[in-house]
Amino acid sequence: MSGLVAVVSGALLWTLAEYGLHRFVFHELPGGALGAREHRMHHADPTWFAPWTKKAAAAVAVVALLLPVSWLVAGPALGLCFTASFVGMYLTYEVLHRRVHTHPPRGAYGRWRRRNHLAHHFTDPRRAHGVTSPVWDHVFGTSLPRRPVRVPARLAPHWMCGADGALVAGLESDYILRGQPQAAVGEVRAGAA
Repeated sequence: MSGLVAVVSGALLWTLAEYGLHRFVFHELPGGALGAREHRMHHADPTWFAPWTKKAAAAVAVVALLLPVSWLVAGPALGLCFTASFVGMYLTYEVLHRRVHTHPPRGAYGRWRRRNHLAHHFTDPRRAHGVTSPVWDHVFGTSLPRRPVRVPARLAPHWMCGADGALVAGLESDYILRGQPQAAVGEVRAGAA
């Protein structure tokens, strides 16, 4: 039972860290903050993602910091479970975040995740900081009301537009394309991937 608590605690702590990093480090600290430059690049071009090498280095740094502390607090087995869960959720976040921009939604959670994150990009970047969970946006009052997201046609993910550049049928309750329709936007770019 304590192993399960360690795993759930690691996953929940990641969702709080995700919210805190996204809100405070990437959006509220001055431009030179760790990761803020890449984050600004991603907002300017949602198909751009920081190189995987930087993401792997971040994961290694987190393990190097978190494992010794959790080991001391909870012991070797539970500390390892906690840290593995935290890092596993970080890696899950990276996959889910990329999929928001690259794949159409599947299921209610995928639909929420895309609408929420694209509202962050195109409605108000000071709100909707949770990519994997809405919990902390609700706790800290930064959630956005559910309404269709106005997406600039030139920045729309390729899964959102048909070959004619118009909104794919069935997405009308979630998105409104602004500007002239265009051919589907190209694939995702990565810094060095």
